[in-house]
Amino acid sequence: MSIAYTDQQITEMLTEHKQPPVATCRPLSLTHKRIHDERNLDLQGDSGAKYRLFLRQNTRNVLDFSVILARELPGSGDVFRLRRHNGKGHEYKNKIEGNVVYDQHIHYATERYQKRGFDEDGYAEATDRYSTIDEAVDYMIDNGNIAILPAVQRELFSGAS
Repeated sequence: MSIAYTDQQITEMLTEHKQPPVATCRPLSLTHKRIHDERNLDLQGDSGAKYRLFLRQNTRNVLDFSVILARELPGSGDVFRLRRHNGKGHEYKNKIEGNVVYDQHIHYATERYQKRGFDEDGYAEATDRYSTIDEAVDYMIDNGNIAILPAVQRELFSGAS
């Protein structure tokens, strides 16, 4: 199977400086779906690449959340998930390694998972770096090289947790 991005390209995307486009002055979109609320924020990299930050919070279980940093695939509306910070709402089994993770965990986009035909971010590791969605967002902002104004960051949190 072909790959969308190599490990080197994934690292370059993660380290690229990203921020909301200057024209983005509107409030973040909030969608209520069956059992979760979702917030999305468009980001632009210094190279002009488009990224998105997705927040999903289960309305019934505060430990069930997801914070996703994705790159928009050029020429389509599809995205490539670079990192995903999940809460302790479910267990996850790595398909190649066969180990089960049940705790807060981080999904990493990898070349080897793509080569095997699995989701790009199919590999996950347990983490103690966050335990709430707010902490997961902070960690994503730091590790995804995202520059967000404090007012926008507060808006990310309002209603998300």
